[in-house]
Amino acid sequence: MTSESSHYLNRELSWLEFNQRVLEEAQDSSLPLIERLRFLTITASNLDEFFMVRVGGLQVLSRQGGTGRDPAGLSTDEQLVQISERTHTITQEQYRCYLDDVDKKLAAEGIKRVRPGEVTHRQATHLKRIFESEIFGVYTPMAIEPDTEFPLLINRTLNVAVQLEPADGTNNESAEPRFAIIPLGRSQLRFITLPSEGGYEYMLLEDVIDMFSQRLFPGEGVVETIPFRITRNADLSVQEDDASDLMTEMEQVLDARVVGHCARLELASRASDELLQFLVNGLEVSDLSIYSIDGPLDLSAFTQLTDISGYDSLKYQTWTPRPSLFIDPTVGMFDAIAARDIVLYHPYENFDPVLSLIEEAAADPDVLAIKQTLYRTSDNSPIADALARAARHGKFVTAIVELKARFDEAQNIERARMLEQSGVQVIYGVKGLKTHAKLCIVVRREPHGIQRYVHFGTGNYNEATARIYSDVSFLTCNEELGADAISFFNAVSGYSQPQTFRKLAAAPIGLREKLLELIESETDRKEQGQEASITAKLNSLVDPEVIQALYKASKAGVQIRLNVRGICCLKPGVKGLSENITVVSIIDRFLEHARILLFHHGGDQLLFISSADWMPRNLDRRVELMVPIEDRLCKERLIDILETSFLDNVKSSRLEPNGLYQRLQASANPTRSQEAIYLNVKQTIEEAAHSRPTVFEPYMAPGSEQT
Repeated sequence: MTSESSHYLNRELSWLEFNQRVLEEAQDSSLPLIERLRFLTITASNLDEFFMVRVGGLQVLSRQGGTGRDPAGLSTDEQLVQISERTHTITQEQYRCYLDDVDKKLAAEGIKRVRPGEVTHRQATHLKRIFESEIFGVYTPMAIEPDTEFPLLINRTLNVAVQLEPADGTNNESAEPRFAIIPLGRSQLRFITLPSEGGYEYMLLEDVIDMFSQRLFPGEGVVETIPFRITRNADLSVQEDDASDLMTEMEQVLDARVVGHCARLELASRASDELLQFLVNGLEVSDLSIYSIDGPLDLSAFTQLTDISGYDSLKYQTWTPRPSLFIDPTVGMFDAIAARDIVLYHPYENFDPVLSLIEEAAADPDVLAIKQTLYRTSDNSPIADALARAARHGKFVTAIVELKARFDEAQNIERARMLEQSGVQVIYGVKGLKTHAKLCIVVRREPHGIQRYVHFGTGNYNEATARIYSDVSFLTCNEELGADAISFFNAVSGYSQPQTFRKLAAAPIGLREKLLELIESETDRKEQGQEASITAKLNSLVDPEVIQALYKASKAGVQIRLNVRGICCLKPGVKGLSENITVVSIIDRFLEHARILLFHHGGDQLLFISSADWMPRNLDRRVELMVPIEDRLCKERLIDILETSFLDNVKSSRLEPNGLYQRLQASANPTRSQEAIYLNVKQTIEEAAHSRPTVFEPYMAPGSEQT
């Protein structure tokens, strides 16, 4: 390891520490019980994606004999070993939390998992009926002979491996064991509701199969039935240089994911050595990739239990999104935006104004065109429907639909086809890049001429995630930002050369340079004896060049505060390197997703929102935007939100130089930033409502006129 590599934390291990912080929420006994279960499901879902994308990719590199090292100085194989060690520890903690704590407390509250040996006579009768009607005729066991190819199993789905007695019916140790597999696929029957005297009792599908396994193998001796699950590598890239049709190429990538190598094998810990070896040989997995689980597999599936009705006391108190103080519901969105720039902070404030802007634009006869980027949308997206409706109404609608948005490719392909059939001009992103910028432009004919209304965001155009992700929306009809937005969109959608923008900064050309310039400006000012500071809220900080610029600024004495939710490869608090840098991370009921950047700039306070994290992929391989917020009230509001996030001493953890996080301890004045922001929004809206004068509006008799 070089001296410079000691300045960085490994990206993958840093991500695992993020997932550990999510797990700590599940372990927090002060949280409502169902919310603790929800955090457990999130940790499991996170690990699935981590293995599919990051670990799977590293395994491919290892198999290809890759000899490179990451910025922290670790080889591919060294990373895989450390990832395996850390993930095994986290997995053990997950199941201790579930089995020893959450599951027992859920049962005490009436949400009980029933094991095969615990069923009542009434429940047994019910299960037999379910087995005969919904299981026996649906799931098909597959015998696996020694000389047959191992079956192709679906990624992230449950299976049951069955060991049968030897064909001669003996238990002779020299006899060849026989095996079968029952693929459960994407079953909707994982949780089978049982009749009970009260509360909600259920049994897992794999337990029912275990109970009735003899029925599936009549005349055979069943030795064991073991649930197992595989996670396949999904880190597959698109060969765009060779693809004449990107949609066809993306469909081929989706097909290739089906047969990606097994990156992780999870199986019940009670499995015999013989059955384990059978799976290891068939799936070709290494010891590092085997996870022996003492508990139900796939905790992510337990999100189904978090939606059970009747247990509101075990959930968070509802925080209802509030309407914006600056949007009068009696006037249209165009009048509201024309009156002033508007900042919305979701989910504390409604996402509805963003939907309303697009829906009003679709119906307004004066709207000439709508231009929009779509990265990840909801299943039944009202925004996509509004764009299709606008096109059918004769408006010129252009949508950049990013087909390469990982794990949303299939949905985006379907959405692109629907939009095309409605008359929308659909562009499948930019060759070699992912379009991650969040931008909507409405071009409208008005008495004074053509007016552009623009929405910039830090989050996706997805009304579902806007209820659980904290993100910024910025609505404006500023002339310069509107002109920049059109230039940006045309550069992305056509063959025009990237433009020099008046206000915006865009990746992959310009944003990195602008960011480094802003950091270096603070460094220069500090070296000249001026006050200097950098405050930023991000999802991830990985980029070595940006990290080096921050180290240089720290050495010069610039005070740097970073709120980084997930991965952070920078080492804060290292003497002579980063002692002026602090890094905190907030994990709470909403996913911290907004990117807000503040530079002191000699007292001028330059503030930006951005779609980009400080990672090489965002700065070099994605189409991103960084947008200045110059309106005084909008700027003050975002600075207040930013400062509130650094006051958090309830849900915040501080990154130590060794890469571990220390949970901040609440002082005499505990501050939970998300709660503080919610209460502030709620109070501001209520005070504004109370301050409005009461207006009495009489009902007029038909045909009468007010004099």
